[in-house]
Amino acid sequence: MTEHMWSYKSTSGHLAGTDLTGYKVEATDGSIGKVDKHSDEVDDSYLVVDTGVWIFGKEVLLPASTVVKVDPEDEKIFVDCTKEQIKNAPEFHQDKHLRDAGYREELGTYYGTGAPFGGRPA
Repeated sequence: MTEHMWSYKSTSGHLAGTDLTGYKVEATDGSIGKVDKHSDEVDDSYLVVDTGVWIFGKEVLLPASTVVKVDPEDEKIFVDCTKEQIKNAPEFHQDKHLRDAGYREELGTYYGTGAPFGGRPA
């Protein structure tokens, strides 16, 4: 169900190896922050977004599949989530992301196809 969640969509325009650090991230309803870290690893691609003061410095991890478009000219990344969905996402914890398979499953459930997403029923 979530096998492609951790890969960029071919239509996103993202080229592997491009440094996305510092790019602004745009939800469907406005800006949510900037990319703090990212990964281009095969089947483990993601963005760590620093939401800054918008939600009091929370960092969220967005699977690469949420990326709709990368605009290298304006250094912006567009994702197919609302600000509310991102605000309610599980908070990013580096130790959990790197070591805890349960955390990755939690994110997979939150962002996954057919699973609850931002509180919406499946």
